[in-house]
Amino acid sequence: MRAAGHDAGPRVGVVGAGALGYHHIRLLRDLPGIRFAGFYDLRADRAGAVAAELSVPAFGSYDELMDAVDALTVVVPTPAHFDVARVALQRGLHLLIEKPLATTVEEADQLLAAARQSGAVLQTGHVERFNRAVRAALPLVEGPRFIESDRLAPFTPRGADVAVVLDLMIHDIDLVRTLMPDRVSDVAAVGVPLLTASVDIANARLTFASGAVANITASRVSKERLRKIRIFQPSGYLSLDLAAGTGEFYRLRREVDLAALAREGRPIEIDAFVERVPLEAPEGEPLKLELESFAAAVRGEQPVTVTGEDGRDALAIALRIVGEIERQLSVATA
Repeated sequence: MRAAGHDAGPRVGVVGAGALGYHHIRLLRDLPGIRFAGFYDLRADRAGAVAAELSVPAFGSYDELMDAVDALTVVVPTPAHFDVARVALQRGLHLLIEKPLATTVEEADQLLAAARQSGAVLQTGHVERFNRAVRAALPLVEGPRFIESDRLAPFTPRGADVAVVLDLMIHDIDLVRTLMPDRVSDVAAVGVPLLTASVDIANARLTFASGAVANITASRVSKERLRKIRIFQPSGYLSLDLAAGTGEFYRLRREVDLAALAREGRPIEIDAFVERVPLEAPEGEPLKLELESFAAAVRGEQPVTVTGEDGRDALAIALRIVGEIERQLSVATA
């Protein structure tokens, strides 16, 4: 069995050892600045397999794990987030809860209230905030007017217990809110269930109070994976490939007189008025960076990167989109 770590720091554990929880355990096991205590999973066979493979302690009950830690990452199925997180917050444990924060806004509000009352750190696991392309683009984002986002994936049973809006699109809802932190004033959405009883492909158009617009598409019935986002602003546009962690800024050349070029009456090559700027940011596994940021927040070294309030607001918009899709579907079948 691997030792819990030699670095002084908060004792951290993981609840849930599924596909994503496994990676939380793998990374936290060796993370500097914390003491990894171990994990708990309801399925004894899964817990035994992960404990053996990663050489880490598996606790026999959730209560035993909570007694042994100062902080937890919650990586259980979404319907269990509220019950698992509430009891931990009531004990004053710091939490990183994977997205979506909860199943309803009311549950999210109760978790936020519990965190405030106990003084616990509450972070939401929106890992795309730590994507290399996003980290590189953020310093260059200035007053976007239109955002186009596409997230397509092959079908997998994991996450299919909720609509694709809460499974996949919520990543991009949080990114759009980060890029355009203005209030969402209007939501239009369409979607259909194809492989499950929930919506499997969806498109949402978010209009912000400033008049800016974001068009977001998410599908879990695609043949190939695609995670791309384009941000259009007065100074040019940014094109990000989230899967590759790369991006480019197509910036308008300040010295070019577009009106003069237009008066020439002939097609204009884009290179004549746009310069291509590759986006650069330090490499890093997004999930590891997310866990490092959580550990730093727990140690009091930095603010929470993705707050519980951020998670609550992304959830509220996602549920608003789901409601609009359900309304459209009920009209179509009436």
